[in-house]
Amino acid sequence: MIEKLKSIICNYTGDSTIVLNKETSLIGDLGLDSLDLVNLANIIEDEWNIEIKDRNIKDLKTISDIMILITQLS
Repeated sequence: MIEKLKSIICNYTGDSTIVLNKETSLIGDLGLDSLDLVNLANIIEDEWNIEIKDRNIKDLKTISDIMILITQLS
């Protein structure tokens, strides 16, 4: 799952040198803002065929948070 997320984030940001682990901060380490998180959530919804509620997006702080949410919604 983390490799698929890395591919999605690299494609989204245009930066193929991103190093991800479960503790990677979406805002602090990757420099994403709230609009980026919404866009990323939309891409993840399409990739995993899930629906992420707006209230869940604001709780996404790390790669681990995304992985947990995907697992819960799948």
